[in-house]
Amino acid sequence: MPTAENHAQSARPVQVNDYDSFAESYSALSETSPLNAYYERPAMLSLAGDVAGRRILDAGCGSGPLFAALRDRGALVTGLDSSARMVELARRRLGADAALHVADLGNPLPFADGAFDDVLASLVLHYLKDWGPTLAEVRRVLRPGGRLIASVQHPFVDYAIQDPRPDYHATTNYTDEWTDLVGQTTWMSFWRRPLHAMTDAFTSAGFRLAVISEPQPDPAARELYPDDFHSLSTKMCFLFFVLEGPPAAGSAE
Repeated sequence: MPTAENHAQSARPVQVNDYDSFAESYSALSETSPLNAYYERPAMLSLAGDVAGRRILDAGCGSGPLFAALRDRGALVTGLDSSARMVELARRRLGADAALHVADLGNPLPFADGAFDDVLASLVLHYLKDWGPTLAEVRRVLRPGGRLIASVQHPFVDYAIQDPRPDYHATTNYTDEWTDLVGQTTWMSFWRRPLHAMTDAFTSAGFRLAVISEPQPDPAARELYPDDFHSLSTKMCFLFFVLEGPPAAGSAE
């Protein structure tokens, strides 16, 4: 998703985060945009590593580009998104037999305990005010020792762009206009929290922080998008985490 760094902020509108209303235009944008196709998505795939045979939940799958890439690498993928229109586009991309669900990460997940080896949460946690219930559900549906791999908007960027700047140590809400990106008047609402609040939420949910990453863009973007490549190579953008759930009781670490 586009970072708020490049877009003006405005007062909170009545309706926000309405992905159903701009699903097609956002899906097309994310296919080739340097931020998505040459930075965020390659970073998530790199952190996931060898996924062949692994059961993966793509939490916030959108129209399915990460789902497709994981499936191409041999993973057994299930997708979930709160936007029915995005899920419809994902089914069109992935086929009628793809395991896709319309569900909100703020609610209990429609899966059995230990159903997945990995959960990938790509640019979705910053839509949630309270991470606690969601992380508890993620841990529940992961097998013992399973991984949560997540990307979020960088808390330092979200802090620096706001005027006046908020209390850094507080969890605060802001809105952002995406009209130029998706071709219609569109408002997005995000929750900014300090880095320590993120790591505290993960550890409180029982996860161990294995990796925290501020990656470089895919070198292929250098020729295609030289200006964006320079910006992504030299500035903060998104923050990435790999979290590990606790092992099964009685097993060796």
